[in-house]
Amino acid sequence: MHTSALVLFSGGQDSTTCLAHALARYSRVETIGFDYGQRHRVELDARLVVLRELRARFPAWEGKLGDDHMIDVGVLGQISETSLTRDMAFQVEASGLPNTFVPGRNLVFLTLAGALAYRRGLQAIVTGVCETDFSGYPDCRDDTMKAMQLALSLGMDKRFLIETPLMWIDKAATWQLAHDLGQQADPAGGGDALVQLITEHTHTCYLGDRGQRHDWGYGCGQCPACALRAGGWQRWHNQSH
Repeated sequence: MHTSALVLFSGGQDSTTCLAHALARYSRVETIGFDYGQRHRVELDARLVVLRELRARFPAWEGKLGDDHMIDVGVLGQISETSLTRDMAFQVEASGLPNTFVPGRNLVFLTLAGALAYRRGLQAIVTGVCETDFSGYPDCRDDTMKAMQLALSLGMDKRFLIETPLMWIDKAATWQLAHDLGQQADPAGGGDALVQLITEHTHTCYLGDRGQRHDWGYGCGQCPACALRAGGWQRWHNQSH
């Protein structure tokens, strides 16, 4: 029976929904973020705002939400020639992958998260990777997560669980999941409150644009991350209203 978790928390929609999932499921939850020289560094500021707002708006979760850890992995930016770490246009490469793919990123993140979870005595590692609404990243696939779970468990001689609450749902269902989790935490309007918190305070836009406010939140409205978030919002809004 797992009672504690470490959430890979970027400050975006998906990781905030995963954090809510962990807070609903585990009695002790900590968060970890990574600075890898990303262009959209504004997400690192968004993380702190989201954590503050979650504590303020959801008293049932406040006591469960423990320490936050920020890890410098700038070496990823040094060895990656991608549109997330360089000033270059978004495009699809000859490999068929978008140039937003940072090779090895999730593998490094999970390895460091496993090391921290080992030291902190945390049993589950929760990450927002998804194989349904995603850009084809191989390090987001379910097979990759299963392999990493086995590797970390063997390499540290500790039975870790890598939990992926969003793996098989699309962005519309991710909005619905956030609403359901908020409502579960606070039946008196918590669903709408969590959706509003995600809309207003999380950051997804690859360009780091916080100047344009849309129904689904802030962003340029054009990059792949904004397109996914906006499309999911529209489908969810049409289904639920």
